[in-house]
Amino acid sequence: MVEHVSDLAWPEVGARAEKGVILAVPVGSTEQHGPHLPLSTDTDIAVEMCRRLAARRPDVLVAPAIPYGSSGEHAGFPGTLSIGQAALELLIVELCRSATDTFDRIVLVNGHGGNAEPLQRAVRLLREESRDVRLWVTRYHGDLHAGRSETGMQLALDPLRVRPELAEPGDQRPISEIFPLLAAGGVRAVSPNGVLGDPTPATPEEGARLLAELARHLENDSRSWWPVEQQSDTDRAGQ
Repeated sequence: MVEHVSDLAWPEVGARAEKGVILAVPVGSTEQHGPHLPLSTDTDIAVEMCRRLAARRPDVLVAPAIPYGSSGEHAGFPGTLSIGQAALELLIVELCRSATDTFDRIVLVNGHGGNAEPLQRAVRLLREESRDVRLWVTRYHGDLHAGRSETGMQLALDPLRVRPELAEPGDQRPISEIFPLLAAGGVRAVSPNGVLGDPTPATPEEGARLLAELARHLENDSRSWWPVEQQSDTDRAGQ
């Protein structure tokens, strides 16, 4: 059973926290994903990763998603809502400082590549403060943005929110070739439709396999950080 912290009352959260649960925080974005995918795609994938982790580990609670990130590279496309690197870093630091009043262990599950640097800085500071906060970033081989991989995953998650009739290839050059243009002018400078790759071959079956692979990686990493057998002092005292 997957438990969401926002569904519980404070005594229930306190009781779960006493048993040493991990708080999994999905961190995503609200940004353009081509003409065929919803703006919430990165957030949707991060939420699904947290949900699957909680389904595999009874010691995980899922936090409400953070749907805004550092998405300045997608400026110029209607609907993109970016809070920038500094604001995201501060948000994560203050959120985790608050969360560690209750939870001993926190994993930030990031679904948007543009969030990586501010999240890394935030986690570095939090760990210097002796807070057990970890960062996990979705990584996979495939198109850079709104291409085959993300389209397949969204098809597997919620096909009714995908518009396959609008899917079309974008810029398909390797990142090494387009990076200077991206850095200078964002995605608009290289791809008028906002796609980096080709979403047209995407299938829900391929997306489901990729989601399962990512979920396995997250679970394995979480076990290397925090073995499932780990128990709180309260649990051990009660045995």
